[in-house]
Amino acid sequence: MSLYQFYRDPYQTELSTQVVSLDEQRLVLEDTLFYPHGGGQPGDTGRVNVGGRTVDIVDTRYSKDRSRIEHHLAEPIDASPGDSAELTLNWERRYRHMRMHTCLHLLCHLIKDPVTGGNVGAEQSRAEFDLSTPIDKLELEAQLNALIEQGASVSTEWLPENILDEQPDLVRTMSVQPPRGHGDIRMVRIDGLDFQPCGGTHLKDIREIGAVHIPSIKSKGKQNKRINVELVD
Repeated sequence: MSLYQFYRDPYQTELSTQVVSLDEQRLVLEDTLFYPHGGGQPGDTGRVNVGGRTVDIVDTRYSKDRSRIEHHLAEPIDASPGDSAELTLNWERRYRHMRMHTCLHLLCHLIKDPVTGGNVGAEQSRAEFDLSTPIDKLELEAQLNALIEQGASVSTEWLPENILDEQPDLVRTMSVQPPRGHGDIRMVRIDGLDFQPCGGTHLKDIREIGAVHIPSIKSKGKQNKRINVELVD
């Protein structure tokens, strides 16, 4: 299976690659560091240099048929297939997304009820659960920070998608199902705590999340609750 560089090394911030195509201001490259919007995680931003000219990448998304990743440019550039391209990732923003995304997986460990939604943001993230019993905000925050301080390694692996048919309980998120039809499903494992399908970028260890704050738990239905999470720093 051929993987993009953001999967091979989510901590890499610069990459030399080549242009595949340019359609208006949507640039396709042979390889990329930039994670495309999906699974509740925003697309990456940063810069690209082609032919000595540097322009901002303001968003990264899959094409409509999901066959390629398109880097949305802030302004037009001249580029032809085969041209060299130098990528620089907005690392501060990406790293916050990684910390937030891994944190939401920890919430899934602490709350065993079905996950009904989620969204990753650099400033605030949220996860929604169909709760069977009430949750105390301060107690949940304390449990979350205790887990983070304890630490646990994070790793990824690929499983045949028929495994999900045999073990449907692995899919915790009802609103965002893992992509099917490609033979394998990417799984994220937090050692001893959580194991679920996910296409996002994650940390090496949950200690990197740092201290977190839960500013609110909001009702979004009779049992559906939205838990908002913020990074303290």
